[in-house]
Amino acid sequence: MSLPIEIAGLDTLLPDIDDGTIVIVEGGADVAKNFFVRRLCRTAFHAGRPITFITSRDGSEVQALFTRENGEAARTGASINVLERDAVDSLSAFIPKGGVLAVDSFSFLTLGLAPTDLALMLRELHRTTRETGAIVLLATDQGMLDPRGEAVVTHLAEGHIEFHAQEGTEGLLRFIRIPKWADGRFIDRNIYYEFDGKRIAIDLRARVL
Repeated sequence: MSLPIEIAGLDTLLPDIDDGTIVIVEGGADVAKNFFVRRLCRTAFHAGRPITFITSRDGSEVQALFTRENGEAARTGASINVLERDAVDSLSAFIPKGGVLAVDSFSFLTLGLAPTDLALMLRELHRTTRETGAIVLLATDQGMLDPRGEAVVTHLAEGHIEFHAQEGTEGLLRFIRIPKWADGRFIDRNIYYEFDGKRIAIDLRARVL
């Protein structure tokens, strides 16, 4: 099995995420990366896959957000289990078999971990993910991990998706980069998009930064 991306335009370049893989979703202050992770959870939820969503934010607020985005079926928490944490040093126990583990604030929740401990966590996560057929989505904030920690996370994850926003000749430009993917390829181009808080709209036209 795999998890479809289901974002028009992006899905032509990156159709899905294979089971048993870890994907880093990195971005700055723009909340598009967080929306993207929730969008993938929504796809998994409607496919009947169990979801564990770990956040450093108020758990009831995030559960309410899932309810608004996924309908009343998400209210019970039976399929979307939201957990509020201040820090984590292990994640394997949270992985739902055949489901999706999403960590909304991975770089913040692991601030106290040394790079060696971070590597141990991710290697254990790899083993459990492959055994259970689950997918792990780790949302990280640009610049929050130190260089060694960032190198560890990038090296041990199969996929890496970056959300960027910067000023260009046409004003604020948002674009996605995919420097690493599970099948060994990378996409050496900027994938431009617009985001209104409710939808990511991919624009494949060329831009000048």
